[in-house]
Amino acid sequence: MSFDEVSQENLAIMLHELADHLNVANRALFDAEDYDLDKYDDLKLLHQVIINKGKLSALESQAFVDELAAIRKK
Repeated sequence: MSFDEVSQENLAIMLHELADHLNVANRALFDAEDYDLDKYDDLKLLHQVIINKGKLSALESQAFVDELAAIRKK
């Protein structure tokens, strides 16, 4: 799937895929309503890195979750 078009729907799909890939129990961090579309490119980059990386260590997963938390709306 291409995420070239900035949209709330694509943002929601990316966040869902990230939650699945990171195996998080608390998916509250992955609610698309909590992210601004002006941060779309940052999220797209994180998505690409995580999906292309494959298996992540627990430390890497936590680092990505922390980065997502930093991108969320305050």
